[in-house]
Amino acid sequence: MQQFRQLSITEQFNQIVKLYSKDLYWVIRPIVKSHEDADDVLQNVWIKVYKYLPKFRFDSKLFSWLYRIAVNEALNHIKKMAKHKAVAVEDYMLQSMRTDTYYTGDEIMMRLEKAILTLPPKQQEVFRLKYFNEMKYDAMSDLLGTSVGSLKTSYHIAVKKIKEIIQND
Repeated sequence: MQQFRQLSITEQFNQIVKLYSKDLYWVIRPIVKSHEDADDVLQNVWIKVYKYLPKFRFDSKLFSWLYRIAVNEALNHIKKMAKHKAVAVEDYMLQSMRTDTYYTGDEIMMRLEKAILTLPPKQQEVFRLKYFNEMKYDAMSDLLGTSVGSLKTSYHIAVKKIKEIIQND
């Protein structure tokens, strides 16, 4: 990390883009649902990162910082787009998924996504990290800055809600 700090801001930024573009795309994509939206949001993430990189002190984990920026940008994007189209956020996200030419999910996956969208944002995030990314609670705790116990509770509640929704659908 010491060598990284000795690089210019532009060199640091270029290294970060090379190292984390793919990972951040896959943080953003499940939130915004469409490939085009994910690309747009990722561009906004890189603008923010470049702007605030000089203020980053490297006393926290770089990926945790990037992750939070990506998630916040993705959530802001879908809220803005839903408002622009005068629809509920959940409806906008489902529509984005249905019209995305890169979406390869079947009807079961669509039902699961619809159920996930009914969860509060934090539960959605925890569920996606555990269920789709198979992330361990310790790693999730580091990433989100939340206790393992709280994450386990959020995941358990999310699973219970999703099961109820799918069974009643």
